[in-house]
Amino acid sequence: MPHSPEKPKIAISACLMGAEVRYNGGHKASRLCSRLLTKYFDFVPVCPEVAIGQKMAAELADICGYIFMQKSLSCGLDRVKVYSINGAPMDGGGRGLYAQTFCTQHPDLPVEEDGRLNNPVLRENFLTRVFAYSAWQQLRQEGLTRRGLTEFHARYKYLLMAHNPVQYKALGHLLGNMGRADPDEIGPRYFSELMAALKKCATRRTHTNVLQHLSGYFKQVISAEDKQAMQLVIGQYHQGIVPLVVPLTLLKHYLRQHPDPYIAQQVYLQPHPESLSLRNAI
Repeated sequence: MPHSPEKPKIAISACLMGAEVRYNGGHKASRLCSRLLTKYFDFVPVCPEVAIGQKMAAELADICGYIFMQKSLSCGLDRVKVYSINGAPMDGGGRGLYAQTFCTQHPDLPVEEDGRLNNPVLRENFLTRVFAYSAWQQLRQEGLTRRGLTEFHARYKYLLMAHNPVQYKALGHLLGNMGRADPDEIGPRYFSELMAALKKCATRRTHTNVLQHLSGYFKQVISAEDKQAMQLVIGQYHQGIVPLVVPLTLLKHYLRQHPDPYIAQQVYLQPHPESLSLRNAI
């Protein structure tokens, strides 16, 4: 998948980038964010406790994601200690005040907690959504058209199928029935449903289904031995013997040998830079 030379912006709790802004004067620097991901994203450190009076909303207008500090009373997304009026802790915890307000105002924006990013499936899911959000922002800047929406959806077909097969069909129907509708009206609805669909993590079962669909495009052009090898590798992935990158690498090999414009444009094949190696562990 081709990526814009401009790195997507991600807002992040300042303490995760090493800023000593915590209640105890310390920080909770995230090695993943502060060292590894900075090659691919422009991080915008934010701390609501020290940003009162600043124009935070304007600074965050063009972000494509937000990484919050886990369990923070202001920034935690989940399991934050919340107390009732009588002082007793409430079951299950809740969401930090700032995080709650921000997420309500930006319901489509990909958000995640730093601790959950240590899970390779959740990390791949979050960054996939960040790049999808960035691609949509670029489409919006170019101006929404019915053709643009249709082509955008065509590129995301198999990624949607992997994440949420039901929504994949629903979104196809939405655009299929677009008719002469105003793309500026139907576009935001489409995008909201797209981001909600991508939030659901793809599974080995749904990935296997997509791999089978993609391999079908080559059944008339590759040898019986190659077809057998492809099915073997897909089966090994489904059983958890090899990671997703293995069958995908083989598919890309066949695609180079037998170019297909429709398959080549599929975001599913490379929803994020290959050098991030996000699919090596899922």
